Amino acid sequence: MTQPPPPPNQPPQQGGGFGPPQDQQPPQPPQPPQSPQQGGYGTPQPAQPPQAPPAAPHTPPAAAPVPPSLDKGPQPAPGYGYPQQPQGAPQYPQQPQGAPQQPPAPQAPQTPPPPMPGQQPAPGYGYPQAGQAPGQAPTPPQPQPGYGYPGQPQPPYGQQPGYGYPQQTTPQQPQAATTGGGRKINPNVAIIVSAVAAIALIIGGGVWYSSSKDDGNEPTAHSSTGGDKGGGGGSEKAPDNPASHVLFQVPMPPVADDDSMSVNGSWLTDKVYAKTGAAEIVGYDPVKGSPMWKIPLSGPVCTASKYASADGKAAVVYEPAMPTKDKPSHGCSQVAAIDLTTGRKLWTKTAKNGDELATFDNVTLSGGTIAAGGLDGGAAWDATSGAALWAPKPADTCEDAGYGGGEKLVAVRKCGSYDNPTVHIQTIDPKSGKVFSDYKMSPGIEDAAIVSSNPLVVGADVGDTGNGSGVSDIFSIDNTNGQLKARISLSGDGYAEDCDTLDEVENCHGLVVGNGKLYVSTEEHDGTGDHGRTNEIVSFDLTTGKQTGQRADAGDGYAYTPLRMDGSNVIAYKRPPYDKGGQIVSIDGTSFKATTLLENPATESVRDVETSMLPDHAELIFANGRLYMADVYARKPTAGEKNYLAIAFGTR
Repeated sequence: MTQPPPPPNQPPQQGGGFGPPQDQQPPQPPQPPQSPQQGGYGTPQPAQPPQAPPAAPHTPPAAAPVPPSLDKGPQPAPGYGYPQQPQGAPQYPQQPQGAPQQPPAPQAPQTPPPPMPGQQPAPGYGYPQAGQAPGQAPTPPQPQPGYGYPGQPQPPYGQQPGYGYPQQTTPQQPQAATTGGGRKINPNVAIIVSAVAAIALIIGGGVWYSSSKDDGNEPTAHSSTGGDKGGGGGSEKAPDNPASHVLFQVPMPPVADDDSMSVNGSWLTDKVYAKTGAAEIVGYDPVKGSPMWKIPLSGPVCTASKYASADGKAAVVYEPAMPTKDKPSHGCSQVAAIDLTTGRKLWTKTAKNGDELATFDNVTLSGGTIAAGGLDGGAAWDATSGAALWAPKPADTCEDAGYGGGEKLVAVRKCGSYDNPTVHIQTIDPKSGKVFSDYKMSPGIEDAAIVSSNPLVVGADVGDTGNGSGVSDIFSIDNTNGQLKARISLSGDGYAEDCDTLDEVENCHGLVVGNGKLYVSTEEHDGTGDHGRTNEIVSFDLTTGKQTGQRADAGDGYAYTPLRMDGSNVIAYKRPPYDKGGQIVSIDGTSFKATTLLENPATESVRDVETSMLPDHAELIFANGRLYMADVYARKPTAGEKNYLAIAFGTR
């Protein structure tokens, strides 16, 4: 993935905001924020007949933190109504200079259409603002061939090969490799091990286990999209006093003038908070913030796994060299496994698509496998050993655009021509690549995002009606037989979901899955009082596709974003009004009653940092009474700014 252009420098701003808009506005008097419009609903296509089994289903397939210096208690300010920023997740958020104008009241959420009939499977295959330093088990389908199985004809999907725009690299000698299931990968497909052996010393010791669980699934990194376990509430308990204080903050790493660098990726275990920096990954003490280990990388991190394995492994994709003025990007070709327990890099691998190195937009983990996908196709390796499991094949007309991980491994597979692809959602075996289920999206859908791998929930922008959100409809799919269970329309102005389906198939905000339901935040609208705007979280049944009637109100001046499931409860972040601190709440899955777990300080300097790291464009992890917020891009601050890479809050 070519490194995107940097966002422009942003002027200082006081107060809070919720999601930066694209256009700068001249200064205006404080007014309530304007909610962006959401897209319409595309007409569903008829069910597709079963496809002939393709024989080769995949081609693929830093400085020590500054001690906190903030006031412990909130300091009241004038009433609500300070201008907020509209929601949305532009790739390079910008800070507004003034408040948007008062919008008309949004339309009420629409009732979704009835579910479409199921389809049979086709077998086979932030930006910190100015501020001071803050102080079923149905019968499974018949076995199908795995990824890259040799000696089989190509799938009859399209005439044009591939989607890739490979980076130019020096060709390397192909090598034969053996998959975990004993299959040989095509000799023309080479897996190249990079000679990277930079290992940092670790301070401390012991075995670390993840503290951020996903209902019994593999632990999550910076978000959680749900295992459908339900029952029994959650493990997060309300403290005697939810008022938090700043545990630590991590300074923004230095970057060149007028430049920015991706710092995507953060994870939490019982013993370490790990965050990517400028061509490095650093492990911090989760309470004190002192650096515990550092892993240098040869270039900037392009993307990182959303999940960490139960034994503390994570994955990143990064560039082989640092950007220069003449070559701002070297291609996102390096895939590495990181051991969060020991603070070392286990291995670095690359894959070739023809004579070029494949580049990747997405990486995930599931079942002991690290899988990376993109326009050049998908590849996978054993998370511990780095042994190749599958890789792209130049002659294949289908490519894995990306993977969803967690409890199961799901591929978003595109077949046919680049400008008219057919998209398949396939649940696959993490070790062999064998296809367990296949759902063929309707014609005209070009991209899809994995909201949850189990239950299988997918978002798509039908007919380009998502108005930039990347998703207008949600598809609930049976991942044992590939049949559609329900289709939920999120079109219109009612909902605030966002999925980056073009570059990252596992990057959705504003919606989570659990208890057999989809929980989604609504668009902001005028509150019941005279101060500020608000929104709600509502739920849909994943079997019927209908709203359940559950509704949690954020309250005047606050706005909800669901972050993850905690047992049968929903953990949500409440974006605050301009004179309050943000909150973390637990919403009971049955009563929908919200309990405050954490409330951040209301001091101006803290709010400035917090509101620069809102969940639509930053990484938020909450576990064990602590909230970690981190930026995903580093940039040089303007005069007078103090930028932070990450900030941590705790009630104890």
